[in-house]
Amino acid sequence: MRPALHRVIFSALVLSFVAALFAAPAARAAEPLKIGYSDWPGYTAWEVAIQKGWFKEAGVEVEFVFFEYGPSLDAFSAGKIDAVTMVCGDSLVNGANGKPSTAIVIEDYSNGNDMIIGKPGVKAFKDLKGKKVGLEFGLVEHLLLLKGLEAAGMKDTDVEIVKVATNDTPQTLASGGVDAIGAWYPVSGQALSQVAGSKPIYTSKDVPGLIYDALHVSKESLNSRRADWKKVVGVWFRVVDYINNPATKSDAAKIMAAKVGVNPKQYEKSMAGTAFLDLKGNLERLKKSESLDSVYGSLKTANDFYLKASVYKAPQDPNAYIDPSLVEEVSGKKVETAKK
Repeated sequence: MRPALHRVIFSALVLSFVAALFAAPAARAAEPLKIGYSDWPGYTAWEVAIQKGWFKEAGVEVEFVFFEYGPSLDAFSAGKIDAVTMVCGDSLVNGANGKPSTAIVIEDYSNGNDMIIGKPGVKAFKDLKGKKVGLEFGLVEHLLLLKGLEAAGMKDTDVEIVKVATNDTPQTLASGGVDAIGAWYPVSGQALSQVAGSKPIYTSKDVPGLIYDALHVSKESLNSRRADWKKVVGVWFRVVDYINNPATKSDAAKIMAAKVGVNPKQYEKSMAGTAFLDLKGNLERLKKSESLDSVYGSLKTANDFYLKASVYKAPQDPNAYIDPSLVEEVSGKKVETAKK
């Protein structure tokens, strides 16, 4: 009788172990998707969906973690979050440094809210020759600076770059530590209000399409939770429709402004500097082209600039950083990939 009892006990243990193995992936799948975001309007826009409960309605559990921009990239690189809202060009830098990602939906392109701001008396790039510019080296405002210098017929060696965290740029400009800064909204707005007589000498409106923003997901999370990420993409388009609707735009601005501590009316005025991309906008900007009307062309430009500036050494392939398939599935349409 005892051997039979042992077999029963052994069989029960085996069945319990097998059940645990099958249950473990299900438990992991139930964990919230962890997304890092920061103060740029195209990222803060997700706050609308958070406050409205739209992720729950879509049937997906998410956890948004608010950071300063640089630390959000660090958290993503360290594997502490599944995805991060990031400038598409910066994703190349992250990838070159060992943490590649996939953009699953394009949130916006910058249309004036990224700025190179000169101190009083600095009216153009020629006034910066031999002077100091404070910004985050190797990230988006560095790219904007390089493009502005090129447009002015100058070289990157014509200025001295001082490494300054974006959130510290207003104080750095006010203290006289640098002659110009690179910053995005709302920090750029803070700098202009804090330093009387300062002015933008070059903005993303001068080169629309240079700076795209997207939700970038780790390769691992996208592979294991693809259906959930598709739901997140669908929520984004609901957010943009809410922002672009004149009847609800002020409410969206109020929600976004509260997250970053800015006056709602002032915030709403600034929103024109960020071109939020809806479903149609995504389908248009995901077409393959070498122009800045395409995120692929924008990434090629960013890659060329970063290689020239020795931000990284190995060329990065834009195609490896973008997956339009979830947008296509949500829309029911295919992105036209033929080059113009």
